[in-house]
Amino acid sequence: MTWLRRLLRVVRRRSAEFERERAFHLAERADELRAAGLAERDAAAEARRRFGNPMPPTSLGTWLDSAADDLRYTVRALRRSPVFAVVAVGSLALGTGANTAIFSLVDAVSLRALPVPHPEELLQVGVAHVGEGGFVGVQPDDERFSNPLWEQLRDRPNGFAAVAAYGNLRVNLAEEGEARYALGAVVSGDYFRLFGVVPALGRLLGARDDVRGCRPVAVLSDRFWEREYARDPRVVGRTLSLDGKRFEIVGVARGPFSGPEVGRMPQFLVPLCAEAVVRGERSRLDARSDWWLYVIGRRPHDVDPRQIAARLVAMAPASYAATLPRGAGTAQRQSYLTHTFSLGALPRGLSSLHDRFGRALVALMTFVALVLLIACANVANLLLARGAGRRRELAVRAALGAGRGRLARQLLTESALLAALGAAGGLLLARWGASALVGMITIPGGRVELDLPLDLRLLAVTALVAAGTVALFGVLPARRATRVAPQTAMQRAGRTVAEGHSRFTLGKALVGAQVALSLVLLVAAGLLVGSLRRLATEDPGFRPDGVLLVTADLRRGGAPPGQLGAYRDALLEALRAVPGVADASQSHVTPVSGDRWNDVVVVDGYTPRDPDNAQILFNRVAPRFFATLGTRLLAGRDFDATDAPTAPRAAIVNEAFARRFFRTPRPLGRQLRTRVGDTLSAPLTVVGVVENAKYQTLREEPGPIVYVAMAQGEPGVTMNAELRTTGDPASLVPAVRAAIARLDPRIVVELTTLSDQLAASVSRERLLAVLSAVFGAVALALAMLGLYGVMAYSVARRTTEIGVRQALGADRVRVVRMVLGDVGRVVLVGALVGTAAAALVGREMASLLFHTRPVEPAVLAGAAAVLALVALVAGLVPALRASRVAPTAALQEE
Repeated sequence: MTWLRRLLRVVRRRSAEFERERAFHLAERADELRAAGLAERDAAAEARRRFGNPMPPTSLGTWLDSAADDLRYTVRALRRSPVFAVVAVGSLALGTGANTAIFSLVDAVSLRALPVPHPEELLQVGVAHVGEGGFVGVQPDDERFSNPLWEQLRDRPNGFAAVAAYGNLRVNLAEEGEARYALGAVVSGDYFRLFGVVPALGRLLGARDDVRGCRPVAVLSDRFWEREYARDPRVVGRTLSLDGKRFEIVGVARGPFSGPEVGRMPQFLVPLCAEAVVRGERSRLDARSDWWLYVIGRRPHDVDPRQIAARLVAMAPASYAATLPRGAGTAQRQSYLTHTFSLGALPRGLSSLHDRFGRALVALMTFVALVLLIACANVANLLLARGAGRRRELAVRAALGAGRGRLARQLLTESALLAALGAAGGLLLARWGASALVGMITIPGGRVELDLPLDLRLLAVTALVAAGTVALFGVLPARRATRVAPQTAMQRAGRTVAEGHSRFTLGKALVGAQVALSLVLLVAAGLLVGSLRRLATEDPGFRPDGVLLVTADLRRGGAPPGQLGAYRDALLEALRAVPGVADASQSHVTPVSGDRWNDVVVVDGYTPRDPDNAQILFNRVAPRFFATLGTRLLAGRDFDATDAPTAPRAAIVNEAFARRFFRTPRPLGRQLRTRVGDTLSAPLTVVGVVENAKYQTLREEPGPIVYVAMAQGEPGVTMNAELRTTGDPASLVPAVRAAIARLDPRIVVELTTLSDQLAASVSRERLLAVLSAVFGAVALALAMLGLYGVMAYSVARRTTEIGVRQALGADRVRVVRMVLGDVGRVVLVGALVGTAAAALVGREMASLLFHTRPVEPAVLAGAAAVLALVALVAGLVPALRASRVAPTAALQEE
């Protein structure tokens, strides 16, 4: 403790010295005031008042006064340099805001735990093959259950403290006219107890609500209650229309929990048994081959998950044996019975968004980290130049008695204020940017809904970023600026010091780093934009422009039982008669909608390599489907009126199917069948061949597809119609609605364009391309500012040298060449480093690209050319300024 005693002695000695000096000044001031006529008592009081804060220099109050003075001086200094302040704060705001926005999205999609009690106790039950069951790390064959299989697990001793099933339910809230779809959920009786949700109003669903033949009741989410009912407390007891079925509202669930699936927020929840009320004859409650439920359990806090996994594996054989799919063939039954249950941790909930956008978000985090580094380097250069330009001021202050620590503290105060303002701007930008990012993400069935609160972790990240920027661009400039000898810097701007331009190598190194990082971002943006362009120009096998998609819900229409097919035909004819409609058809699956229908085909003479090789995509279409979409018929004929329900079954196949199964481009008259359990379906005769077309996504390679006649299948209650228009398809929306209303006002429709549907399918690619292009442009602007600042400062410092060169005969062209040579060297080094880094980044991005090589010479050359042009513009202004320096004026500065 010797050092502490020494410190206390120093503090006491300095305090005593301060007190003696203060007493002396007070006495002098009091004598002056008495001489001016004040009474002795009043003179002493006035002297103390004028002296100010009587605390010693080691006190907190004095330190706060000094810090306030530094802050006031910094504000005045920044007000005198508004361009510098705006560029520095804007650079930091862009860097911190972009990082915080992307991090908030990554946090919501992949990192944040569910807002429920003890989320670490949540486990998801999946389906896996025997021998693969177990705890974390097992990849199940499917995460979903059929309802009969769920009931087997629910009714057997499973080891969970609570276990529940959950399924999505997309329904129409509108009574008539245009559809107004909302996402809901069907949940089993233990759902709310599993997640520890409490009611905000009324009651929640329980085990008594989840029995076959249950009453149609519903619980609203907190957000839906606010949006649709303005938090009306009288909502309990009212009814909610779900696909035309009336459900009694029994309660409202308290937030913030809105479901276990990230990105999907159900607006209402109904009992699992009420699925039969909504879907009627299409109910999946007894379907043994319909996998649509997620099963989540909560383990007792003192139970090892492996014990539950062992119990599930033990009960699996009996559960699967009791739920064998009806009509399954021998091979299907054997495969089904080889399955068991798997178990995995689920503290962060279900996230299909993570699977789809996870790598894209990692790439964006990398991009914004590079932007932040460029912003920090840019501000560091600004402060290096500013600190060097203030050497005369600092020298004067040092000559008047200011210590190096006092000067450094002043510069650090300026850096800290800039960092704080940049972080504050970044937070505002992050709030806006995060919402904009969510708006750019779409999933099948609608847009993503994510809750992005500005929580403490995001604030901590922003604070760390701000602290890092202070360390980067505050300490170094302060240290360099305060290592100036007063007698040296007091000379005319310090320019007689023979330091040369080589002493500014730190600034040039930072600019080189900016160039390298900017090149990486430009190359990444070029690759991603090129990939999106190739996707957008990829031939999908049809013409999406000018096509309006009409989805009609016929369940509320007036079609008599058994006449649904004729009703659909009448509706299609009504749509064909709308002015502006050139052609119309209907299909079971619309192109690139994300839906699919597959089946196993059997063709005489073809032996599949494996079962998957014979599993083929199907679609059911009406006559003129291919003409409406612009898909070419290569051989044979289209479906027509002769393909009636009682006629021999007809099929049209695409080129890929003809090549794989028939090994001929014209397999007209050949037949194929599909498997139905251990038997085969009636034969389908090939009557036509069409060109390959995309089915689910634009990224896929076209595979074999079989098209069957719409009239020869069971008509569904949902009709998908495609209308080819002569103008803008969106302009036909009012006329289409009116035509459907004239036929039957009870029909509910949903309208979109095929172009919009294709655009939604590439939302990930569009998000990456747009943001990478924005970040590349920001990086380019920052690099340009940094290069201009460094070269302008370098030219200003070399004014005397340039004047001497011109006095000795150097012409203006040589001066310009000299300055641009400096620019070229900095850019060349940065470009070489950036090229190597861009090649590595491109290889990491390979899975995000479409028909684009990770290393594209054209993209590299284009990015380098853009950087060179920007560097030329940034360096040309200082170079021309240097060439106009008059030798006599430059020499007079000495």
